[in-house]
Amino acid sequence: MIQNMQFDLSADYIELCNLLKLLGLADSGGRGKAMVAEGLVKVDGLIEHRKTAKIRSGQEVSVGNCTIKVN
Repeated sequence: MIQNMQFDLSADYIELCNLLKLLGLADSGGRGKAMVAEGLVKVDGLIEHRKTAKIRSGQEVSVGNCTIKVN
């Protein structure tokens, strides 16, 4: 089952590893970085390897069966 989530930015951007941690998809920032390094995270449909990629409003992040729409 696909889980859809929404995240509302309070700044211009959020770093990818921090987004994963804040939404509970990673137990820690370190685990979030490891998930990115392992190729488990997609941004706008493409695998993202930059752990601190700047995620901005309008982007979509996917991890496993979870999709996050960033506003």
